[in-house]
Amino acid sequence: MNIIVVGGGNVGRNLAEKISVHNYVTLIEKDPDTSERLACQMNILVIQGDGCDIELLKQAGIAKADVVAAVTGSDVDNLVICQIAKDIFHVKRSVAKVNDPKNEKIFYQLGVDVAIGSTAIIAKVIEDEVSWEDFITLFTFKRGNLSIIRVDLPESSPVINSSINEITLPEDSVLVAIIRNGEIMIPKANSVLKEKDEVIAITKVENESQLFKSLIGEVDEK
Repeated sequence: MNIIVVGGGNVGRNLAEKISVHNYVTLIEKDPDTSERLACQMNILVIQGDGCDIELLKQAGIAKADVVAAVTGSDVDNLVICQIAKDIFHVKRSVAKVNDPKNEKIFYQLGVDVAIGSTAIIAKVIEDEVSWEDFITLFTFKRGNLSIIRVDLPESSPVINSSINEITLPEDSVLVAIIRNGEIMIPKANSVLKEKDEVIAITKVENESQLFKSLIGEVDEK
């Protein structure tokens, strides 16, 4: 896939390094010193400039991008970048880092496909090598105030080998299906979750980040 990552901080750099193994990645960073350093350190195309600049995005190849991930420290910039990607260039998937949890619902209402409200969740997804394809399709359906999400459980997930009745989920969240070795199972109270299980869950939009933490785990914020 062709992927554009906007933001060269810790999250953007780590994300770009991980997904560049099997994808063509372009990284955009506004700060000249940071972009120059990343260009020397990373074996990907690094462009210095403002990711909200339409002309710069054209230079980065957004017309051919499959995914745009906006992970800067500014929610406004991340939202604008995703809206440009979706509305002007019709990019299939937009992913945004939400720095202020209060903005998460707004991101979804304005058309962002995946809005992750915690750096730790993104880092955990990267660290445990959950497939990028799964990551960008975690948000698969949204109607009103409800979301259906799916996630493959990594080895370090805190719910591995736990039964459903032992797991603490956010309020108004429920596990609706477990897919294991291609077989679909309806969760029961005594169903035990295993590594690499694909879990389907329903939750309120505002509880998505908490649900991801419950299922994937959490790393220290940096």
